[in-house]
Amino acid sequence: MAKLNKGIKLWNKAKKIIPGGGMLLSKRPEMFAPDLWPTYFAKSDGCFVWDLDNKKFMDMSLMGVGTNILGYNHPEVNDAVLKTVNKGNLTTLNCPEEVFLASKLIELHPWADMAKFARTGGEANAIAIRIARAASGKDNVAICGYHGWNDWYLAANLKTNNNLSDHLFDGLNPKGVPKKLKNTVFPFEYNNFEKLKKIIKTKNIGVVKMEVSRNFPPENNFLQKIREITTKNNIFLIFDECTSGFRRSNGGLHKYYKVNPDIAVFGKALGNGYAITAVIGKKNIMNYAQDTFISSTFWTERIGPTAALKTLEVMKKTKSWEKITKIGEGIQASWKKIADKNNLDINISGQPAISSFSFNSKNNLKYKTLITQEFLKKNILATNLLFVSTAHKKENIDLYLHHLDKVFKLIAKCEDGLNINDLLKTRVSNKGFRRIN
Repeated sequence: MAKLNKGIKLWNKAKKIIPGGGMLLSKRPEMFAPDLWPTYFAKSDGCFVWDLDNKKFMDMSLMGVGTNILGYNHPEVNDAVLKTVNKGNLTTLNCPEEVFLASKLIELHPWADMAKFARTGGEANAIAIRIARAASGKDNVAICGYHGWNDWYLAANLKTNNNLSDHLFDGLNPKGVPKKLKNTVFPFEYNNFEKLKKIIKTKNIGVVKMEVSRNFPPENNFLQKIREITTKNNIFLIFDECTSGFRRSNGGLHKYYKVNPDIAVFGKALGNGYAITAVIGKKNIMNYAQDTFISSTFWTERIGPTAALKTLEVMKKTKSWEKITKIGEGIQASWKKIADKNNLDINISGQPAISSFSFNSKNNLKYKTLITQEFLKKNILATNLLFVSTAHKKENIDLYLHHLDKVFKLIAKCEDGLNINDLLKTRVSNKGFRRIN
């Protein structure tokens, strides 16, 4: 094993005093190269981060798990936030920015009339479900995709631990989720309209909640059919755009596919690294938020809405969604070209700005780990998944692809007989998320 960096040393301490070591599964070093990943950062700028050893790394991986669509430490967003901080963040009175932000999101989505705000995707998804259940008068929900950690979602695994296998992690244990929530949440696979039809026919569904698209696009008018069947059966349709929002249009991915929901949920990119999430929807549904109890002190702070307003302004000015889509399309094409050049069989999936690849090989996870290991030698954070930002310039991408070609050559040798285990200087990474759409 290699000498432990300061980040790994701190991670080993963290695991003793923080359950699981950290707050987000996706950031655990076990997801990358467990004994090598720097884990913690000291500062960031553009598409670069500095670790606790003051090493500078180019981030060609998660970019804050999809939050920093404009890059790290964006000067305009930061300036707006700092001005807000200097004026005071949270008082007895409400911040006006939440009204401005609600107006802006409704302007971008004319089908919507009202908005509520939170600070995390899990919170926003829970709010959306609470409102939709209240409006429908029904408990049962059909879901497709990943929607957070809350009880309402994990209840899908109360019947069997494998119900969410294709939506989250294999065998996710719903310990702590009330058993009385069993048979309230019913998963269906993306592009499997017949499965959803069956669920609607047999399970007294009041809400359908889904990601618009994740790993592959809709087929055979899938989204349109869902819109039609939910409307026909007085079922409310929620699009979870926490991940997909603002990456292929100036707003939700549903705008790109021209299908409007009853409620939409936004997060991640909305605040470019600052905590802000939004639930927008039709007035006749959103007003049910007043008939239940949805309230939190820190949802009234002004940093999040301020960051979101400035992020939306910069995205519009730069047409960021067009830029990251073009960059992502180029990267996907390059992945295929490099794989073909090295006679490697890979699967490429995802929206252009959220791309991933996997190897059709029994050693897929070992190859993923090797990629991270070899890129760390070049001071680059890389895995098999890339969230594109406007901070990724041509020279960054060219350097990344240059080194990827070299790693793919090494992987090709492994496919021809070289022992991958002899190359790895770290434990193999975890499988991580395996989502069905």
